[in-house]
Amino acid sequence: MPSSEAPKTWLSQDAYDRLQAELDELIANRPAIAAEINARREEGDLRENGGYHAAREEQSREEGRILYLKEFLRNSEVGEAQVADSVTPGSVVTIYFDDDQADTETFLLGSREISSTTDLTVYSPESALGKSILGARSGQTVTYTAPSGADIKVTVVKFGAFEG
Repeated sequence: MPSSEAPKTWLSQDAYDRLQAELDELIANRPAIAAEINARREEGDLRENGGYHAAREEQSREEGRILYLKEFLRNSEVGEAQVADSVTPGSVVTIYFDDDQADTETFLLGSREISSTTDLTVYSPESALGKSILGARSGQTVTYTAPSGADIKVTVVKFGAFEG
């Protein structure tokens, strides 16, 4: 899916700032990684140079993270979560499974990138559960297919904006 069509992910200003700082740090570290690769390259035979291969793997990991963060931040919406009349990304949702009203679960419907800013469990809006409850209202029951293939019925008890 091209980035212009990617769904927006809501982020608090703190989460956005934290991710932007990580991106800036990774970009600033590029020259150090390149210097490490060059230093290891000069040690000799590259086929047997573990330090060289480790530095290249680290560079690859960091470049992948840079690309991911750039795209993620480009497709993020920053600010206060909007009060909605149905479940949206950025909602804190309380549900119960299969008519067991005594056993509820409360979680944040959002990106895993937000998970370090809250003690709540975070489910992605792209997950099976997330897709099934997007647009649902309090009291509405929906069914989704779990990765195991089982159909699971959940009822939205309540939802609200994430305050983190």
